[in-house]
Amino acid sequence: MTTPDTLRDTRIPLAHGSGALPAVGFGTLIPDPLATRQAVKAALETGFRHLDGAERYRNETAVGDGMQDAFRAGTVRREDVFVTTKLWNTNHRPERVKPALEASLRRLQLDEIDCYLIHTPFAFQPGDEQDPRDARGQVIYDPAVTLVETWHAMERLVDDGLSRAIGLSDITLEKLREIVAAARIKPAVVQVESHPYLPEWELLEFCRTHGIVLQAFAPLGHGLEPKLLDDAVITAIAQRVLKTPAQVALAWAVQRGTAFLTTSTKPPRIRENFDISALPEDAMQEMRDRITTNVRFNSVVTTGVPGFIPGTR
Repeated sequence: MTTPDTLRDTRIPLAHGSGALPAVGFGTLIPDPLATRQAVKAALETGFRHLDGAERYRNETAVGDGMQDAFRAGTVRREDVFVTTKLWNTNHRPERVKPALEASLRRLQLDEIDCYLIHTPFAFQPGDEQDPRDARGQVIYDPAVTLVETWHAMERLVDDGLSRAIGLSDITLEKLREIVAAARIKPAVVQVESHPYLPEWELLEFCRTHGIVLQAFAPLGHGLEPKLLDDAVITAIAQRVLKTPAQVALAWAVQRGTAFLTTSTKPPRIRENFDISALPEDAMQEMRDRITTNVRFNSVVTTGVPGFIPGTR
């Protein structure tokens, strides 16, 4: 009798929060609300137990509707789903942090969130305009608040029982060190772009040392050039283990101790991204030794302006 592969069911206990993060996560950066609702429902039916959203995606209501569809259908219970959302750049001032989360909870139809992330370390001019620009089209930043001040406001959300854990997204190692040094409640999760072309080994080691889960977005390279899924090392391993290149890249992410997020509106692709199996150790070593391409696809870490969000205005 064969032992079932449990890689896709991996949960990583949070050292600085309650609960455990499912390593295989579903991202909800989907522009169309109806497609979002259907994709969330399909992801939960497939077996995904972590949903990642954000105020900035402008579709939290649809994510909440998709979850409620699944709850009513008996597909899954609320307590079995780990839900993350994010504080947007225009809400970094401490007095805006709690109202921002409360608004997200109303849209998501939840009483509490499992993890709340600061979407980027950059504070934008506060207000209702999510992408404030000056007359020259330049982003208007907010010099009146520091990331540490925002973090302390995030800590109070845990005290108030609104979020079970807190973390950061689109952060550099330098900025993360600053927050870890100043934090009363340490970050539980750090979400950054990471894939075989951007393994972030130094950041991962720092996270391991401090009990922080590193979660990868764009784990498949987001379909941009150079195409990760066409890489010769990855495609050769895929042929050897009878999996797709995407499944190889995603298995690599979990086996090295990180979590990941994938996004799709297509049920077959959603199922493919969930159906991962452990790679042989020699394949893991081969990916570390033989993949030499190094590229970052998203410049958000230098500007605070997300590179993958389609324009909707």
